[in-house]
Amino acid sequence: MESTVAQKLEALLKLQTIDSKLDSLKKVRGALPEEVMDLEDELAGYQTRIDKFNQELDDLNQEIANRKEAIKASEALIKKYEEQQMNVRNNREYDAITKEMELQSLEIQISEKKIKEAGGKIDAKNEEIEETKSLMDERAKDLETKKQELEVITSESEDEEKSLLKAREKAGKGIEDRLLLGYNKIRNNALNGLAVVKVMRGACGGCFNVVPPQRQVDIKEKKKIIVCEHCGRILADVEAVVVEEKPKRKTTRRKTAAKKS
Repeated sequence: MESTVAQKLEALLKLQTIDSKLDSLKKVRGALPEEVMDLEDELAGYQTRIDKFNQELDDLNQEIANRKEAIKASEALIKKYEEQQMNVRNNREYDAITKEMELQSLEIQISEKKIKEAGGKIDAKNEEIEETKSLMDERAKDLETKKQELEVITSESEDEEKSLLKAREKAGKGIEDRLLLGYNKIRNNALNGLAVVKVMRGACGGCFNVVPPQRQVDIKEKKKIIVCEHCGRILADVEAVVVEEKPKRKTTRRKTAAKKS
């Protein structure tokens, strides 16, 4: 059997009540969940930076090893050329061998310079790694503190939150998909999380804009779902205004003194 509009509005209002209670619990936690996530992301970023530095260190150490091997190869060639110089037959061969020896000596100088530069880069990278690790240690302590604070707050409201989440799931099942989708969309766009409100003191309970009297009559009848023309929230009911009677003033008669004749 299809629900009446009144029943649909009642179900939406019930869901809103549950969601508002959940919002209150989340508000107690404040920005702690976001702060924890930000710190975790920050630590992950530091770790990525350290991994990158370590890779660069490996590359620099490999470069140094390659340069050292190149120096050994050049030294071996120079030794070979020195032996060949002893057996040259003319000045032309001697000059050619001498030129090769000079080239190998130049290669050794270049390799030694590159090794020195790589060593300087390694020292700089190690300093950066130590600085990053120091930052990581500080932020890790902050993260642990924030996590403990969040755990304390969460544990205090854990049972209530679980109960509300179950109630929300149950309440959601009783609402047709189209309405639930619309409700969630309005709620997500609302800063205060209110998607379903009542008209209070002649105004929308969400944006506080005045709702015309005739529209209030339509809302009370609950024959169709009506939304606020200003904010788009669903207007589920009109809250009755209780008028307090002012106490009647006591009237006192002034006694007039008889005139003396």
